[in-house]
Amino acid sequence: MRGLIGTLIETAADAVRSIAPAEPEPVVEEAPDPAGLYEPDEMPEAEAIEAAAAEYERAADQARRADRGKRAAKKVLDRLPAGVYGAWRVFRTPSSRQTPDLAEITRIFKAHGLGPVPMKPCAASLKVERVADESATPAVSAALAA
Repeated sequence: MRGLIGTLIETAADAVRSIAPAEPEPVVEEAPDPAGLYEPDEMPEAEAIEAAAAEYERAADQARRADRGKRAAKKVLDRLPAGVYGAWRVFRTPSSRQTPDLAEITRIFKAHGLGPVPMKPCAASLKVERVADESATPAVSAALAA
């Protein structure tokens, strides 16, 4: 039932977006290409690239929907004490992941006059978007022509 409701909400949201007045597109900052890209003679066929982009977009959308559902369920489950509820056992396990304690690192840097904590940017996020006019794809043409 929740899946049906979610689908109906998404369909309604799509309909509203389709009739809403067009707002100017925000400028998206693009990161530089990473190392290890295809060489010109290794480039896949355009159809394979299009199929991969469509599948990536579909899977990313599905993952976003799943994340929203997971967050909503987690709001309820996080507040429950460990126990058995109907056919489900709710419990917690210690995490095996570790993360740097930035507050402690910052304190140590300040105490020793080392300046700000060095930071590095995260990896760029891969994005795909369908272009309305297929003739407006000079990057693909340039990559294939090189």
